[in-house]
Parts: sequence; C-alpha cells; structure tokens
Amino acid sequence: MKVCILTLFPELFAPFWDHGIIRRAVQGKKLDPLTVNIRDHAKGRHRVTDDRPYGGGCGMVMKPDPLTAALSAARAQVPGATTLLLSPQGRPFDQALARSLAERDALIFVCGRYEGVDERFIDRYVDAEISIGDFVLTGGELGAMVIVDAVARLIPGVLGNQDSAESDTFSDGLVEYAHYTRPPVFDDQRVPDVLLSGNHHAIDRWRAENALIRTLLKRPDLLEQRHLSAEEREILK
Repeated sequence: MKVCILTLFPELFAPFWDHGIIRRAVQGKKLDPLTVNIRDHAKGRHRVTDDRPYGGGCGMVMKPDPLTAALSAARAQVPGATTLLLSPQGRPFDQALARSLAERDALIFVCGRYEGVDERFIDRYVDAEISIGDFVLTGGELGAMVIVDAVARLIPGVLGNQDSAESDTFSDGLVEYAHYTRPPVFDDQRVPDVLLSGNHHAIDRWRAENALIRTLLKRPDLLEQRHLSAEEREILK
C-alpha cells in the first residue's frame, strides 16, 4: 500500500516510519510511505499557508491553493489514491473503517492545522473526513499516524501472525479476552487454570466467554449493537 502524508511538519513522521511494526511493513515493502511538505507548494518568499478567516473570528485558516498544489504533487506519485482529511467533524474511525481502508491500494492523508481548512478545498478534493475521537488536536498528524498504524497491521504479511489481527479487540464486535504470561503466579494472583490445561477446546470457550463478559463490563455499548446468540445470552446471565 502506498501512503502519502500532506503536512506542514514532515519531520514528525521520520521516527514513525522507522520503528516497530510500521518499520517492518516499510522494510517488507508492504507499506510505501511518502510525505509532502505543504509549505513547499506555497507561493511567495515566506511560503504562507494560512490566512485570516473571512467574516472574522479567532485563529487562522489553511489556504486552499497551497493544499491543492501539494495534493496535485502527491497524486502524481500515488495515482488513484483515496484522499482523507483528518477532522474532528469527520466520520468516527473504528476497526470496520480500518479494514475498509486496508483494502485500498493507496491513501493520501491531509493533516490540517490552525482553525481548519478552507471549505472549497474539502468540497472539491477530499473523498472523506475522518475523526479519531470527539476531541480537538493541534493538527492532523497524530491522527494520521493512528490510522496508518491501525490499517497497516491489517495488511497481509505485516504482522508475524495474521491471527493476531483477527483476534484483536473489535475484530468481532467485542473487546478482546484477557491475556496472561509467565510467571504463573504474580502478586498472589494465579493464571486461570484452564489456560494451563492444554485443552484447546476449553481454552477457546474460556476466551469467548471472557471476551463477552469483559465487553459487558468495559464496553456495554458494543452489546447494544450486537445480535446475541442464545449461548451468548446464557453466558451473560
């Protein structure tokens, strides 16, 4: 997958591409990253990318012309890409959207700053606005990293074991079951006996029940959207 980031701060992404699973994805040629500095496409000696809002008000607004020029340069390198704008007004990002984006061949992320982006740029060039939550950041860079990280791990071959992605929280509409590792006893707390039993059928059943119960305790809102089977209803009782 080709991923292009339009940003005023491309230096923020250098360490992101160079660590952990993302680095493995880049080295394995599963992820082909590119950053475009929006300021490089602004005109004038000072390369201005923002201006005061028409109608008055606080803050500054990102100008449409540098953004359009930067996007044009990006699309020349990643033709056919879906253009996404990080925005608190956008569609909430979730695992289902991550899976959908992971099926694309190329993505362009536009990282806004200041009070926002000129609406004319959004109307004409942005395919979708995405939000990582109901809060406001100083820019879209962190949001873009969050989405790239979530999407990259769903690309086949990125994770050492693809089952890891399949069993993640939200993969089946539930939070994930509890995890344990050595030592078998820690602070007088024992690992559940079933996980030490070697009985894989019993372990699978325990994990399914544990995920359901943890969802009820931690994220009951997820169960409101789920059609519960008779077995799941019995477990919850």
